[in-house]
Amino acid sequence: MLRPHVFSEPIYVTRPLLPPLTEYTALLEQVWESGWLSNNGDQHKALEVALSQYLRAPNLSLFNNGTIALIVACQALRISGEVITTPFTFPATPHILSWNNVTPVFVDIDPVTMTINPELVERMITNRTSAILGVHVYGQPCAVHALQNIADAYGLKVIYDGAHSFGTEIDGCPITEYGDVTMLSFHATKLFHTAEGGALVVRDLKLKERINLLKNFGIKNESEVMMPGINGKMNELQSALGQVVLKYLDVERERRQEILNVYINRLSEIEGVTCFKLPLNVRNSLQYFIIRISEDKARYSRDEVHEQLKKFNIFTRKYFYPLCSEYSCYRMLPSSRKDHLPASHLVANQVMALPFYGGLGSEGAHQVCDALTYILGKTSA
Repeated sequence: MLRPHVFSEPIYVTRPLLPPLTEYTALLEQVWESGWLSNNGDQHKALEVALSQYLRAPNLSLFNNGTIALIVACQALRISGEVITTPFTFPATPHILSWNNVTPVFVDIDPVTMTINPELVERMITNRTSAILGVHVYGQPCAVHALQNIADAYGLKVIYDGAHSFGTEIDGCPITEYGDVTMLSFHATKLFHTAEGGALVVRDLKLKERINLLKNFGIKNESEVMMPGINGKMNELQSALGQVVLKYLDVERERRQEILNVYINRLSEIEGVTCFKLPLNVRNSLQYFIIRISEDKARYSRDEVHEQLKKFNIFTRKYFYPLCSEYSCYRMLPSSRKDHLPASHLVANQVMALPFYGGLGSEGAHQVCDALTYILGKTSA
């Protein structure tokens, strides 16, 4: 096989969706005219309404980033003691528990869905457990019904880290309908973004009112402070950007779907490579495209393939590696034992996020597939 084309510039896992600058500056002119840069201005109000409608999530509260949003979620729900969560996630997930003086208790993942395994959750519940913190990994919903049944039986709260699940639906139902609160991330690496930002979505209007107080220092009015809050507000510049990005979201989804189709069709032929696919009843957030590389079948480890692709100017991501349970700040927890988390360790050494953004195009996706086929050197045929 001939050596594939080498990209002329680095190709990364994602690039932010940047709408026409003129449309953004038009909104910035409104901001300049108003002289209002933060504290629930017109742009903030407009974006909150637009996202609530787009996501069918009426009780949505905007934040300056998803991490602060999750910290506030724990405060709003009065979480304490221990929270059962997954080690297979971004560092922010367990970190927000530590910032709330809560101990994370790691539970292994399902080896197929890569989300927290509900069959193992119940075994780890103690009299100190106050909540379950699940992560919709790569837009794959957690086992929401099973987790809710467990939570109901033990009187626990359910929090979802939905950083990857913007627009995800189960049987047509928005992912934010499940659990007590769901966090959405609007970081620049996400499909929908505000450069930095996030949101909390809840079903209980009173809980949203408490969240809105907590994200604004606990201030009720100019003479009343109701509780010790934090500064989690999204500013007008972020809000304006989000409004323009939202207009181009569906077009970006169409382009990513084309790339996904190329990857599925091409990579399913390579022995040792498994493409991560969502169930048919789940609407794909199209946030990431993930493959798993089985070393015994592919002849190369994930790490070796990751390094080889750099020779073609393709920079993939070992996402998530290492596990959060391997960090020095959590390694000594009893729940971090390697023999306690076999599926998580297996998956963390296999997964790899490929370049996945509209600007890559079908041609670029084919070039990525050419490089992978060249490196692995054989197919299942």
